[in-house]
Amino acid sequence: MMKKILMLALSSLMVLGLAACGNTNGADASSSVSKKTDTAAQAPAKGNGKTLVVYYSAGGHTKNVANYIAKATNGDVLELKPANDYTDADLDYNNKDSRVYREHDDASLRDIPLVKDKADNWEGYDTVFIGYPIWWGIAAWPVDTFVKHNDFSGKTVIPFATSASSGLGDSGRQLQQMAGTGSWLEGKRFPSNASESDVQQWVQSLNR
Repeated sequence: MMKKILMLALSSLMVLGLAACGNTNGADASSSVSKKTDTAAQAPAKGNGKTLVVYYSAGGHTKNVANYIAKATNGDVLELKPANDYTDADLDYNNKDSRVYREHDDASLRDIPLVKDKADNWEGYDTVFIGYPIWWGIAAWPVDTFVKHNDFSGKTVIPFATSASSGLGDSGRQLQQMAGTGSWLEGKRFPSNASESDVQQWVQSLNR
């Protein structure tokens, strides 16, 4: 009889021990989940789906396309303005003594300070359109300053350009190399007289 009592007691202790182990593991799992949840809640946001349209426009054509894109995407707009703005004489491509011609011939002159080279709430944008006129087959260099001064990590970047006849060429890839960050798409060149419907169709084709 005593043996049976002892065996029953030992069995009870073993069951209690196993139950206690099970409870400990459950507590650890619960603690682990709690920690992961806290970490996720404290992780910094990587944008909220907003779109920014950044552009430099010499003659107003790029500005028109930028505004069409902003309307189609419900995006914000940032116009890049050189601290020392270009005059009509500066933009005379046929005059070898004009400012833009001298800057074309001497790349060291293309570091153009801007009135504003950073966007407010930059971290909140997931998609950034960058627009410019084509100068001698490349992006008008005032946009270079903006590209070099901002971190595009985690952002989709879409170049667009305007020109009378020149194509987009390597302008987007050159800006991508300057930036060194971001996920850059191919981009699009528009004629100087691009219509709003043409721009809207392109934006819709991006399947963003």
